[in-house]
Amino acid sequence: MRWERVRQQQQQVGLGDSSSGPGKRWGHTCNAIKGGSFLYVFGGYGRDNCQTNQVHVFDAVGLLWFTLALTVVILVAAKQIWTQPMINGTPPPPRDSHSCTTVGDNLFVFGGTDGVNPLKDLYILDTSSHTWKCPSVRGEGPEAREGHTATLVGKRLFVFGGCGKSSDINDEIYYNDVYIFNTETFVWKRAVTIGNPPSARDSHSCSSWKNKLVVIGGEDGHDYYLSDVHILDTDTLIWKELNTSGQLLTPRAGHVTVSLGRNIFVFGGFTDAQNLYDDLYVLDVDTCVWSKVLTMGEGPSARFSSAGACLDPHKAGFLVVVGGCNKNLEALDDMFYLHTGLGYDARFDQNVGRLSLKKQLKIKCQEQSHASSLYDKSLVRINMDHQGRGNFGLNTGQFNEGKMMFQARITESYPVGYTMETMIDGKVLRGVLFSNKRSSVLATDQSFSR
Repeated sequence: MRWERVRQQQQQVGLGDSSSGPGKRWGHTCNAIKGGSFLYVFGGYGRDNCQTNQVHVFDAVGLLWFTLALTVVILVAAKQIWTQPMINGTPPPPRDSHSCTTVGDNLFVFGGTDGVNPLKDLYILDTSSHTWKCPSVRGEGPEAREGHTATLVGKRLFVFGGCGKSSDINDEIYYNDVYIFNTETFVWKRAVTIGNPPSARDSHSCSSWKNKLVVIGGEDGHDYYLSDVHILDTDTLIWKELNTSGQLLTPRAGHVTVSLGRNIFVFGGFTDAQNLYDDLYVLDVDTCVWSKVLTMGEGPSARFSSAGACLDPHKAGFLVVVGGCNKNLEALDDMFYLHTGLGYDARFDQNVGRLSLKKQLKIKCQEQSHASSLYDKSLVRINMDHQGRGNFGLNTGQFNEGKMMFQARITESYPVGYTMETMIDGKVLRGVLFSNKRSSVLATDQSFSR
């Protein structure tokens, strides 16, 4: 496996502001949207050691195929850039140590701390319209807390653990309770679990695998650092501690976990100010075996309170780590990819290599269809006049009935197609257009407008 430091670029997009990224940040969250094409970073401590409620978006798309008109296809190279879009609605107050969970095209933000008191509010960011909402909720919800986890299984959001304050003596309280939030009805309920639950803790991690939650590590109320693994079956609500083997994870809190199929990757964390980690472990949930991963390339330094996500689970298995805090308690502003070389398809729960050729081909076609659908609002129609000149009568940055429109110009013409330049969301893109039919117009007149 190989680390790669991401060289971030800034770009101005639409109605948003130019941005070179979230900058120095810890205690934030990052979430993948639209199949890993976009990464949203929210909250945390930012510049000047102040909490923030800003949203930054990373466009992780590399090469994109666009279908133009009926007989032309274009391949364009899109740069990986940060933007800070204009957000509508009333945003959450600034915070850190909150949870943020991807639910379709929405991000559900719960709890955290305002720097003085823990929080228990719930906000939803609709990433398709970039609008914040504070929904009306019903039922018995969790007490105010930070350092908890909120994990999606199906349509239900499971909140576990965290740290709050007692109402009478203002002491810290560590939780090991479970609350379930229905993301369709907006109803909370406290789960009644059976079995042996994890001890009360915060700064742990929680991932989902099939219908199960996987809780790893954290710190308890006695400043004891943990490396245990617990499984909650979300159908039966039965807790079970996992008996793991292999190269066991060392105790830690404030680490990052990112799941890729049955493999859960754990990076970083701390046990105290002098013991921060830059190591990488992976747990195979099926076999219960830990492995310490030897990586190549330029990897992240030792840190805690960073954030991570899986950018592209259906292709090359890219994971990403953003920011964090070092042993000098300085916020970090770097970003790294981890090329795992692994892939996962939730429909089969097995490696693609074990599938029949027919199923592999079907998956490949569905992935390509999914990738093109992400940009189906960016299609361009080329109208050819009788002299064979390309006509692009669209204005850059204009929006009409939800469709993104932009100008493009032909730079070179050939018997089999053209080279062109265009601009999408302020990004200059260059590509080659190939016609799958040689028209009479192309054959007789190769003069195109520049």
